[in-house]
Amino acid sequence: MDRTNETEEGADFLQLRRPAAPPSGLTAWLVDAVRAAVADGRLRAGARLPATRALAADLRLSRGVVVEAYRRLAEEGLVSGHAGGGTRVAVVPAGPGRPRAGAAPVARTGAALPRLPLGPFAPAVDINLSPGLPDLSAFPRTAWLRAERQVLGGASTAEFAYGDPRGSPALRRELAGWLGRVRGVRADPEDVLVVGGVAQSLALVAHTLKARGVTEIAVEDPGSRGAVEALTYWGVRPVPVPVDEQGLDVGELTRTGVPAALLTPAHQFPTGVVLAPGRRRALLAWAAAGGLIIEDDYDAEHRYDRAPVPALQASAPEHVVHTGSVSKTLAPGIRLGWLIAPRALQEELVAAKHASDLGSPVLPQLVLARLIAGGDLDRHLRLTRGRYRSRRDAFLTALTARLPSARVQGIAAGLHLLITFPEPAGSAEAGGAAEAGGAADAVPDTELAERVRAAGVLTHPLSWHRGRPGPPGLVVGYAAHPPDRLREAAARIADAVRSGRGA
Repeated sequence: MDRTNETEEGADFLQLRRPAAPPSGLTAWLVDAVRAAVADGRLRAGARLPATRALAADLRLSRGVVVEAYRRLAEEGLVSGHAGGGTRVAVVPAGPGRPRAGAAPVARTGAALPRLPLGPFAPAVDINLSPGLPDLSAFPRTAWLRAERQVLGGASTAEFAYGDPRGSPALRRELAGWLGRVRGVRADPEDVLVVGGVAQSLALVAHTLKARGVTEIAVEDPGSRGAVEALTYWGVRPVPVPVDEQGLDVGELTRTGVPAALLTPAHQFPTGVVLAPGRRRALLAWAAAGGLIIEDDYDAEHRYDRAPVPALQASAPEHVVHTGSVSKTLAPGIRLGWLIAPRALQEELVAAKHASDLGSPVLPQLVLARLIAGGDLDRHLRLTRGRYRSRRDAFLTALTARLPSARVQGIAAGLHLLITFPEPAGSAEAGGAAEAGGAADAVPDTELAERVRAAGVLTHPLSWHRGRPGPPGLVVGYAAHPPDRLREAAARIADAVRSGRGA
């Protein structure tokens, strides 16, 4: 397993990390961080600060430290508190020469696979552990219904007409502020394009880049099979680039000569690794030399044993197309996401969006805006993060007890994990000696996944998500089931693996 014994404390808010704090002067450290975020536009007027108790828990600080920091900020006029409304950033006029948030100078000049039975189209089984499925029973129905009633009671009739294809101004404003607070994204509301999930983002980006003459996009290997299929469908050839324990191999990316790269740096799918700092710097240097990064912020909001990792877009907004959605935080059926692109690409992307659907449905946009503004989305994330952690722990404990030689990766964050087998599947666990050749002689993971499916559990063979040969593995989602069902699934997987090679 790649799990460590120590948890690194950190908060989504401004990506604050406790290890980065000084040994003394914690209140001043926190005040300085908020003051800097207000100055550079990450925290906008009206942005809600976390509750003092919640932020103190995230950073393992005394609540008094956070209370005192908020008091000092209020004395400076940077924040204000209201009964029932929390603490929010006050209106701060821009000083002379202060840049508009997200207004980094951007050049205006431009630089079929067979479908497999994945996700909702998978065959019926007793326990579906397909990756990417959140706990739909946790959907915040009460908060959604309350927000929807407020929207229907207060929205003007004009808001329900054909509007800006970029999306509702209210949602774009809330997304710009929320993504700045929790992911470090640098964007103004006019930079945000509301889309029908990451799938539509990939379609719009592929269409736009193809129109500019780009016919190839680098993808992670292993990486998302769905993303590969999407790019292929839209006429852009995916070029696989290896992923190792540090993330995408930027040296290999450079050698391909491909002008754009799609990756999941915060929590790589399916390995779960975080793009290492050295690789981040190398990737940003590659982009500065003319490359375009397409950042799928996959699973960034779900983390358990590590500090938050800021979005790549925060370091190079003029070279990164950033996309994400609420599919894993709320529900995939909501079909709402965001696309934040360099301004040189925005006009073409908006035109493509308008041509495809005239704009996303307005009612769920207005409801989501309310959930963000009122803090309901943050509260929901805190609830589900604790729930997913306990489910991960239940599955991991049961699996490793039954298959001690299996290697489990990607457990520090996300909604899935990767099980690989250093020895031939079904050999050592069954008590027999491993044959010569080690993992090369292992049962193909497609056969292993079929054996597990016959036991009533659906997983993904790792080879489904590979472009090149590699060791066998199973990609397993754990978020959608309670601990007792996950323990049962772990037992069935272990029995299937032990049942014998080639059985």
